[in-house]
Amino acid sequence: MIERILFNVFALGLFLFLFFRMIQKNDTNYIYVLVLQALGITIGFIALIIEVELNILLLILTYVFSVILPIIIILIERKGITLTEAIYISLSKLYFTIGNEEKSKKILLQLVEKNPNSYYGHKLLAEKYEKEGQLQTAIEEYIRAINIRPQDDNINYKIADLFHKTGNSNESVKILNELLKKRPDWENATFLLGDILYEQEKFKEAVSVYLDALQYHPENYDLYYNLGMIYTRLNDFQSAKEYYEKAAELNSLLYRAKYSLGQIALLYNELEEAEQYFLECVQDEELEEDAYYYLAYIAMLKGDEEKAVQYLNAAVDENPEIYETIRKELIFRIIFNKVEKPTKKIKVEENKKRPKVSKKDKETMLHLKRTFELVGNLNHNDIKVMRIIKTKRQEEQEKDKERE
Repeated sequence: MIERILFNVFALGLFLFLFFRMIQKNDTNYIYVLVLQALGITIGFIALIIEVELNILLLILTYVFSVILPIIIILIERKGITLTEAIYISLSKLYFTIGNEEKSKKILLQLVEKNPNSYYGHKLLAEKYEKEGQLQTAIEEYIRAINIRPQDDNINYKIADLFHKTGNSNESVKILNELLKKRPDWENATFLLGDILYEQEKFKEAVSVYLDALQYHPENYDLYYNLGMIYTRLNDFQSAKEYYEKAAELNSLLYRAKYSLGQIALLYNELEEAEQYFLECVQDEELEEDAYYYLAYIAMLKGDEEKAVQYLNAAVDENPEIYETIRKELIFRIIFNKVEKPTKKIKVEENKKRPKVSKKDKETMLHLKRTFELVGNLNHNDIKVMRIIKTKRQEEQEKDKERE
């Protein structure tokens, strides 16, 4: 009996709490909850007065309506979500779950119209606009959300990311710099800022960003790899090599780093080292045909025509589009007629499915390739190869004569 009295008193206290909360917030949505609470309390009081035991179903309903439901609402509000927001957001998610995306968004629009200061309403709307590709509208909604909660770093990061995607990189840099002042160990902000500075060719600033991040993440191989790319663009190939090596040491499957190391080794005419790196890279789908291309180049520098042809055919087999690149390369002219012409072009669908290196990786690799081509032209590599092959062929002819 005492337990039932205490339960009803507690339930009544929750009822009064939500009643005054409704008056305070002037939110009529509380009425629905209060009606359910009143129903549960009434059932409990009647059972107490006439001294009867409730069956299991009525007992559960009494507890749910009188205590559990109001406690859930109080806990939700402690997280900064109002009852109105909770109702609208729940309905929006329900429609989204059943596949009615338009109705889901419409409910959120009704929420922010009813309550312009709804942080979650603006945030969820922004996410929907972003998903639909309406990035500018998404930015506007994220800004409305951040004006309500200025300290939300995640929203600030999203705004910076979308500014970058919509071409306003300078604003993005400002936001990211502020975020990293508050949270210097934030990896996502570091990489986004580094990528933007790389695109803007502010390489020295990018170096500073990544070096600062290494203080907090000394085992992050991506930081070393990005530093390798930046030093490559600064033409500091020795520093680039050191960072690529560290990245490859931390992640043995980081073939992009090994590919760049192979290119740098070629710059310094370290053919054996370069060959070893490129042999590892043929295991990577993104780099396979390019690795075979460089292996063929090295084979030509060594005077091994047969091996060069094998590598070139392997490259063409992986990607027929590389055939034209081979045709234009002077160093392969002497063996080009032995390279198998692709019998079919890659279908558009198949080409889309092929793994692609990122734009940043591609630019760095292209920079190394152009530098190598420049060095190769200065060193007259094509002439050297012709001499090597001519000498080798003469030696083979002399051996054939001796056998005869």
